Amino acid sequence: MLRSLDIRDMLLIDRLELEFAPGLNVLTGETGAGKSILLDCLGFVLGWRGRADLVRQGADQGEVTAVFDLPAAHPARTILQDAGIEVDDDELILRRINGGDGRKTGFVNDRRVSGEVLRHLSAVLVELHGQHDDRGLLNPRGHRLLLDDFAGLDLSGIRAAWVARRKAREDLTAAEAQLAKARAEEDFLRHAVAELDDLAPVAGEEAELDIRRRGMQAAERIREDVAKALQMLGGAGAEGAMLDASRWLEGAADRAEGRLDAPIAALSRALIELGEATSGVEDALSAMSFDPAALDAAEERLFALRALARKHDVLPDDLAGLADELRDRLHRLDAGEETLIALQRQAEQAEAAYHDAAEAVSQQRRQAAQRLDRAVMDELAPLKMERAVFTTRVTTGEAGPDGIDSVAFTVATNPGAPAGPLDKIASGGELSRFLLALKVCLARGNDALVMIFDEIDRGVGGATADAVGRRLKRLAQDAQVLVVTHSPQVAALGAQHFRVAKRVEDGMTSSTVTALPGDQRVDEIARMLSGDRITDAATQAARALLDG
Repeated sequence: MLRSLDIRDMLLIDRLELEFAPGLNVLTGETGAGKSILLDCLGFVLGWRGRADLVRQGADQGEVTAVFDLPAAHPARTILQDAGIEVDDDELILRRINGGDGRKTGFVNDRRVSGEVLRHLSAVLVELHGQHDDRGLLNPRGHRLLLDDFAGLDLSGIRAAWVARRKAREDLTAAEAQLAKARAEEDFLRHAVAELDDLAPVAGEEAELDIRRRGMQAAERIREDVAKALQMLGGAGAEGAMLDASRWLEGAADRAEGRLDAPIAALSRALIELGEATSGVEDALSAMSFDPAALDAAEERLFALRALARKHDVLPDDLAGLADELRDRLHRLDAGEETLIALQRQAEQAEAAYHDAAEAVSQQRRQAAQRLDRAVMDELAPLKMERAVFTTRVTTGEAGPDGIDSVAFTVATNPGAPAGPLDKIASGGELSRFLLALKVCLARGNDALVMIFDEIDRGVGGATADAVGRRLKRLAQDAQVLVVTHSPQVAALGAQHFRVAKRVEDGMTSSTVTALPGDQRVDEIARMLSGDRITDAATQAARALLDG
């Protein structure tokens, strides 16, 4: 519910504070008094796009503040949460400033927000209905939502079917793309797997081969020198000379009186060391013996491993894992056909389930459309439009999460006349009554919602105006209603009555809005009945309307 509206320096208003009541609030006044200014200001603080020149002439800036009640379960709380705004109490304060340079700044509970946030809030706070309304009942994009609300449809089932259908299609598309890619590289995969299987690489093999190869290459370079050394050690050279020397010395030792004992011992030790050296060189030479073919084989495999690794842009140690990966891809390719067939079956089942759910929803919508048509026709008769025909068209449209239906409200103002959209077929007065009848039928109890009707009673009077007023009053039982009206019959049914007037002071024109007590309300309705000259008859008629 809109609790209050504070306007400063906007259009013809210098300062205005209004307190609104639950139920039906009516605004009256002479033509040009500025009744539409209130709606312009309310639309401004709600972020609606409208006229740019809103700042009052001579003022630096204009400002509008609107205070709404905010019950615990109000959908505005979700919007505020998404915008990162915490609201702990039960009121929502919207404030927007229009600078003299045209810049607009919005606030929610004193926190700065964008115009988009304000517009999202306005969608759950206020409904505007009038001859030029493209936000409510005249907007065909919202007709399906209105019909679904009237029918009380539960769309959770079809939305789940839509999600399942979309996922099945996505899975099938992905599998088709993967299989097509696999088919395109099938020849490469089979050749690569055969090549890897033929080589049969083993992790760690490359390092081992490299060590063996380096060892054999080193041995080949030094073996000849070692062999020559062994030949010198094992021939008649050093060892023979040392043996001869040792025999000669031993023969002379007895006559040398001990002087040859030390040299003989040294030669003996040298012969032992020489033998050990010769044995060691023989062992080394034996270890260096290898088959040149083994070196060739090691080099050939090492080069093959490295070449295949370069070909696949991996490390040699990763070749074994690559072979497993490529074999798995071949396996998926071989199994891809079966997988694709299974996914196609799933997609077909999901498609069928979605269309079954969509058809069930369509049937409910068609039945609800018939009930809505009868309800609207019942409302049109008291509004002196009994010859008009209202039809809710449910046609097949584009599939979506809410079904396959396109919904449009159409009217034919006379029997046999072609039906068309509300705003294209009906005249101004007819359109207003159509909108009212439709809103009465579609209304759901929501005391947090503000419904605004801008001169919806234009072009009607007498009993028809009374019927309009009583339907507005019926709507106001479940929601707050603000109506700008020229009809005394409508004004008399309001729970609160505001009069909008224009005055000129010091060459400046301004609009004022006054909440009318009982006697002043009688005078205002009498003025609406008789004009500027209020007669006794008009006063009596005004009292009768208020008492009725």
